[in-house]
Amino acid sequence: MMDVPHLDDHTLSGKRVLIREDFNVPLSGATVANDARIVAALPTIRTCIERGAAVILVSHLGRPKEGEFDPALSLAPVAAHLARALDCAVPLVRDWRDGVDVSPGAVALLENVRFEAGEGENDDGLAMALASLCDVFVMDAFATAHRAHASTHGVAKHAPVVCAGPLLSAELTALGRVLDSPARPLVAIVGGAKVSTKLELLESLSGIVDRLVVGGGIANTFALAAGNPVGASLVEPSLLETARRIATGVDVPLPVDVMTAPAIDAQYPAVLRRPSEVGERDMILDIGPGTARAWCDALADAGTILWNGPLGVFEFDQFGEGTRVIAEGVAAAKAFSVAGGGDTIAAIDKYGVREDISYISTGGGAFLEFVERGTLPAVEILKARAR
Repeated sequence: MMDVPHLDDHTLSGKRVLIREDFNVPLSGATVANDARIVAALPTIRTCIERGAAVILVSHLGRPKEGEFDPALSLAPVAAHLARALDCAVPLVRDWRDGVDVSPGAVALLENVRFEAGEGENDDGLAMALASLCDVFVMDAFATAHRAHASTHGVAKHAPVVCAGPLLSAELTALGRVLDSPARPLVAIVGGAKVSTKLELLESLSGIVDRLVVGGGIANTFALAAGNPVGASLVEPSLLETARRIATGVDVPLPVDVMTAPAIDAQYPAVLRRPSEVGERDMILDIGPGTARAWCDALADAGTILWNGPLGVFEFDQFGEGTRVIAEGVAAAKAFSVAGGGDTIAAIDKYGVREDISYISTGGGAFLEFVERGTLPAVEILKARAR
């Protein structure tokens, strides 16, 4: 794993510890609708409490207008949820610039950091104010590590001591295992609507993987580039040469059958066609069963699998069989598997394979950017402080 300082490397007793968490959770009125991110953070928080730290938590929630308080995006529901989970008081601190009164073994939560002017611009003044609250800054929010914000990057420049928390460390270890020293063959599965939205990812992966499996709308562009008809499917003609170039450098298997319909609509049944049989009015909305079986068989021999994006419009069951079969194939493979991205995780949960995926990344944009570039701004500053 890349050389970053870790929480375990530091003495915490009596120290003020500021932890950047990811509490950007869905709310239902004044309650937390899904607490997965809070649950994931609890071990780090408990560790710091048990080691005698005075713990201060900082996070964002939603996209409020910077510099303005928005009661609908207050972290008050998160503070209440944390208090129940930790079985202790977790005060929400709105005016924190003059300091936070928290004792060793206790916890406080700062109000939504995006209410602070300068957060998104990585304002040095805000970063220094956050740093002044602590003796140790812990970056543990991988999902925000691709943003050079005051609470993720700037604070790490000024805090007396900085380190990665267990969640961030686990992400870096898992992704490092895929990108730095993968067991081969390394197979990447990349789905999604457009090549353009994942062009950097495809370009980066094409230089390191042994096989690049593309699905969704992305596959249509590769199919058209290879001379196959795609009918009325989503496709990007301007990127045909790019698709051809990528396909010359790495094995990109094309579907041997596809599932089509006149439109993306639950009322239409999926119609199985060979690629050569796709008509002008057909939309390709999933890979066919023959393709799914063949690609699944290939996964059985993989040493490492990286998965981002569904293989079809899996929200509709008739166009989700390809994603289901591949999800089960990834889960059944002996390979070390890493999956990330919101739609990917939704598919994993829909088809009940979560327990059999080696590692599921908590980041969406951060996951993609790390795979594309091999690092993230918030990780780079931790590395720089370690030198």
